[in-house]
Amino acid sequence: MIISIILGSLLLILCIYIFLISPSWSAGRAFDFFEKNRYFAHRGLHGDGIPENSLAAFRRACEAGYGIELDVHLTADEKLVVFHDDTLTRMCGTDGTPEEKTLAELQELSLAGTDERIPSFDEVLALVSGRVPLIVELKGRSTKDMRICKAVSERMKSYGGNWCMEAFNPFYVRWFRKNDRSVVRGQLSCRMKGGDGTGNAAQDFILRNLLLSFLARPHFIAYSVADRKSFALHAAKLCGGCPVGWTVRSDEEMEKACGFNAFIFEKIRP
Repeated sequence: MIISIILGSLLLILCIYIFLISPSWSAGRAFDFFEKNRYFAHRGLHGDGIPENSLAAFRRACEAGYGIELDVHLTADEKLVVFHDDTLTRMCGTDGTPEEKTLAELQELSLAGTDERIPSFDEVLALVSGRVPLIVELKGRSTKDMRICKAVSERMKSYGGNWCMEAFNPFYVRWFRKNDRSVVRGQLSCRMKGGDGTGNAAQDFILRNLLLSFLARPHFIAYSVADRKSFALHAAKLCGGCPVGWTVRSDEEMEKACGFNAFIFEKIRP
């Protein structure tokens, strides 16, 4: 009797876990998206004096034929800009966040001391013009303010190229599930240590174990290649999710990350 109860409880826990982490039933769309385009330049093909997330980096990626992964923020005047960090300190040497400044104010700032400026999302789309596929990462941690999701969705309706979205924030991914199902959507995750974490141990546990996938039902799981042995990642793969690895920085890492269907890379030319 006791054994039956234990086995029944374990089976129930397993069923609940599978329900929580399972991807979309249409996850095959992600496999199709990445089948022809496996390599994406992380924040463009930067380096050698060309800063990340700059028009020069995106131009070089297009010329090399690589897909592009980029990051978008929503400015104070509700414009979309392409920039990674939550603050302007590292790349621009000034205080503040992208969300606190207008587009005009941001475009006055130099990227890493070069002549390159923070590009608007419109400028990047005009430059790429469908030549290579895009992975658009939405930046932000709000569980209620979804303006960036709506802004990206509306802007991309008139874009003719191939693209998909991803976010660490499962509520952003969920927004696309509810409001724009035409878009291939991905859930970003990793071990959530150090700067990658939220600062809340419980939230980090939930996010790294993909326990909110039942809200978003992502088509693909973009997981850190450094954490490729994650149980949650392998469980999501077994449930049909398409695995995308980030960020590969050496040929050795690329060889070890063979279990992923696509790769976001920098510092190498795969």
